[in-house]
Amino acid sequence: MLNAPSVDPSSRLAAVIAYIPIIGWLYVLLLRRRDVFAVFHLKQAVGLVVFLAAVFVGWAAITWLLGWIPFAFILGNALFALVIVAYVFGAFALIGGMLNAARGRVALLPIFGRTANRIRL
Repeated sequence: MLNAPSVDPSSRLAAVIAYIPIIGWLYVLLLRRRDVFAVFHLKQAVGLVVFLAAVFVGWAAITWLLGWIPFAFILGNALFALVIVAYVFGAFALIGGMLNAARGRVALLPIFGRTANRIRL
């Protein structure tokens, strides 16, 4: 975890706003693109949403495939518990990311943070 020595309050606010899907993303991309701190947190937020979407799409694909096997759809429905766990993790990661942004910290979110940081915006 790397702490920023001093991040101005407007950068902190922009970084917190970056965690709001679509509206916050557009705000940072269009108005705060040169703010390195806000763009870092934007990448983390986009990575979080992509991770959660991938979990859901993966579950849907597996459930669809299992639906072709008699009675295997039950396993697909049971796997939805993993989607719920991922979304609860996502809620905690979102709150953690917003807190890091508000405190002026540059910290990668767990699991996907390193990959999200490589996103080119």
